[in-house]
Amino acid sequence: MPRESFRFSHRQSVGLVFLCTLFGVAAQYFIKSSGMQMAQITLASLLTNWHLWAGLSLYGVSTGLLILALRDGELSLLYPVISLTYVWVTVLSVLVFHEKLTGPKVAGIATICCGVALLGKGRSQ
Repeated sequence: MPRESFRFSHRQSVGLVFLCTLFGVAAQYFIKSSGMQMAQITLASLLTNWHLWAGLSLYGVSTGLLILALRDGELSLLYPVISLTYVWVTVLSVLVFHEKLTGPKVAGIATICCGVALLGKGRSQ
């Protein structure tokens, strides 16, 4: 007799996708760090760079969580939440890698946040 699989609520699906964005940011951090450590990109340097493998692994975890979230959630709501990764990456870039936060970047972040909020509001109606 088949067992009934666990299903996620709407709120849990949103939480999973939000978690995906955080794993995506961590993945970007490790991939950026891996590139900064390599003087030359060779097969040996790629195979032995643990920062690179950590980043790729975190992308794998993020993808697994996304699959679980999309199974039970609304694609039209959940997928735009992934765009918050751009927001977190920009914040990480400024705080950790000391990149400049420019007016256009702030405008882009505001646009992304407003878009995600509007799409979320559209779901509740």
